[in-house]
Amino acid sequence: MRSPLHLLSLRLRLLLLTAALLLAGLSIVSAVVTDQLQRYQLNRLDTQLRSFTALLAQAPVLRPDVPDTASLAMFDPALDLIGTPYLAFLNAGGAVARGVHSSRLDEAALPTGEALRGIPADGTATDLGAADGSRWRAVARPTVGRDGTVVAAAPLAEIDALVARLRTTTVISGVALLVLLTAAGWYALGRGLRPLRRIEHTAAAIASGDLSRRVPVVAAPATEIGHLASSLNVMLGQLERAFAARAASEARMRTFVSDASHELRTPLFVIKGSAQLYRMGGLTERADVDEAMHRIDREATRLTALTENLLLLAQLDDAAEGHLERAPMDLRTLATDAGHDLRALDPSRPVDLTGPGGIGPPGPAPVHADEDRLRQIIANLVGNAAAHTPAGTPVRIGVGTADGRAVLEVTDEGPGMTADHADRVFDRFYRTDRSRTRSGGANAGLGLAIARSLARAHDGDVELETDLGEGACFRLALPLLHHPETGSGR
Repeated sequence: MRSPLHLLSLRLRLLLLTAALLLAGLSIVSAVVTDQLQRYQLNRLDTQLRSFTALLAQAPVLRPDVPDTASLAMFDPALDLIGTPYLAFLNAGGAVARGVHSSRLDEAALPTGEALRGIPADGTATDLGAADGSRWRAVARPTVGRDGTVVAAAPLAEIDALVARLRTTTVISGVALLVLLTAAGWYALGRGLRPLRRIEHTAAAIASGDLSRRVPVVAAPATEIGHLASSLNVMLGQLERAFAARAASEARMRTFVSDASHELRTPLFVIKGSAQLYRMGGLTERADVDEAMHRIDREATRLTALTENLLLLAQLDDAAEGHLERAPMDLRTLATDAGHDLRALDPSRPVDLTGPGGIGPPGPAPVHADEDRLRQIIANLVGNAAAHTPAGTPVRIGVGTADGRAVLEVTDEGPGMTADHADRVFDRFYRTDRSRTRSGGANAGLGLAIARSLARAHDGDVELETDLGEGACFRLALPLLHHPETGSGR
């Protein structure tokens, strides 16, 4: 079960805790001061009593055989002066043989003889009680030259009154101090917690949907609240980016599902339409049947290629590394084969093999990669150049090392792309020309997306440099394979 304190505000809880600690501290200080004062007063009184009894133990003035003359009367004004208003002589039997007390004291206020007999005669201070309930302090010593005991006693009324006044004073001053400090603490806590309230307001605004809000600078960065504000701002930035990324991902997913549905629906409609036409008897001639079967086969092939590409992308998204069979190889071999493939696609197209950037001859580019997947990447890049440039447009294939990476470039002198198209060309199902005739699944807008996913699975990437009217350069960059002994590229 939760404590009722949890229902209070943090400010009030801190104030109650502080007030409780302050009250405990004041109480302890008051008790210690009062106890020390009482001990001091008692020690001072005990010293006086011991000194006086030591003197009287050797003087004959209180012995009963000494006449009660003016020598006794002179003690009356002196008793109050020396702080010992009652003196008594006890005989060997313990009875009070003679006693002298201040004229200010009533007989009823004096300690009883029985109480005096119980005092040890070794000078130890003892507390006594009187008939009227008052408290006394007494010291006893044996007399010199005759059996008997001298007792000096003093009431504790003044000491008790002094201690009581001190207690009252400390209680009143402590209460006043507690009230004053509690009020000051309430104000100080209010100012100290003000940054937390501003953080609370910021959090409420963020909870209502304003993810761009940040915690204001409410304290010095070196303070706890400053650290909290800084950490919260970092967290809020990450949350905003995460929400933005999720929104963008959801938008891409909706676009992907829409495009995938459209791409899958088109060949299915062709296949279904051709089958229905045949079933209804609309294909009466053998040539019509052959043409319908050709369309069905073409669309089925396109549908198969599209499905396999989608499956490959899903596998790469899930665990790309698990679908690679790496082995040492050189990108020069793939660049040479790509040049042959491009010439076979368009014999009229000039194809040059160079180093990266068109500088020098092809150079070594050793990598540790899956050769079949790299061939798939380069086939997509070469096919993209062939499909999006006019026939006969020159293409350069550069291979070698640049900036510590193995590089293979496919550069054309075609129409190029705008910055908007270049930013989205690697998106799935994105095509710069959506009116382009689709054939065999090659133009579904997945080729470059697959190429980049495969490159990143190899810890590399596919980059694009292009400008409208300036052609396009697609660059495959992969980590170099280093020699196990020298660490240099082979």
